[in-house]
Amino acid sequence: MSTPSLAALPIRRLTLRDLTACADLSENRGWPREEHKWGFLLAAGKGFGIDDPQGGLVAACVVTEYGSWHHLDLGAIGMVLVAERHARQGVGRRLMRHVVSTMGTTPLTLHATTNGRPLYEELGFKVTGRAEMLRGRFTPGGPESGVDTRAATAEDLPAILRLDEEVFGADRTALITRLPAFADQVRVAEEDGRIIGYTAAWPNMDTHVVGPLIARDTETAQALITSLAAHTDRPLRTDIDVRHEDLLTWAKARGLVSVAFNAVMTYGITDLPGDWTRRFAPLTVAAG
Repeated sequence: MSTPSLAALPIRRLTLRDLTACADLSENRGWPREEHKWGFLLAAGKGFGIDDPQGGLVAACVVTEYGSWHHLDLGAIGMVLVAERHARQGVGRRLMRHVVSTMGTTPLTLHATTNGRPLYEELGFKVTGRAEMLRGRFTPGGPESGVDTRAATAEDLPAILRLDEEVFGADRTALITRLPAFADQVRVAEEDGRIIGYTAAWPNMDTHVVGPLIARDTETAQALITSLAAHTDRPLRTDIDVRHEDLLTWAKARGLVSVAFNAVMTYGITDLPGDWTRRFAPLTVAAG
């Protein structure tokens, strides 16, 4: 029996049953397996993939949708991967066209690597920003912050959700309510009993990823990162909007090193919604 052509292989929805295959695909392309993150994204979002007749996946990606059930405000595309032996054969383009078509008029966003950017530009995505990935062991120092931080509690969730929607510009309830189970730490900053920022540290291989990071100002963001670092022995990793120059300078002075840059791209909108001045880092670039 002949093997069907790549163009004839159907695109289907992925589920948590495909977790191992997705992790295998990551490993095939030289990425970490990131099973913890894949599981989170497949549960909170919609996975799309193409099965390889010889086993595993030819390609995969995940779309995380934000907004209400009757009106989506934004869709974030991430984890776009094509198996090495099927690369450069138009599979990624076909999968992305399918996702864009499926999302209809919903505005889209993604974080693009240098290699992926030409494909996304061909599909109509525009560069609207940039994020810098930092990684390293955090070394505390400098003047003591006047911002109060503490571990988040279940009672904080309504306030966190209100702040998050205000700053992100869309309802992320389905994602943020999963954060306590996904992350090892969730912490808030408060002033006079009011939450003015929050963040989380979730495990990814040998690091703790800092994200999301939402804060009233740079000082609050610094206090939140410092509080996370004080409660982990792992190196930190985060992706900071390059417009937050002061936070980047501060983080680098405390041991975090620049690893890479990603282009923030949008489709159907000229810029991301919300208030970027208080949105310092995403939960993960794969979810916008």
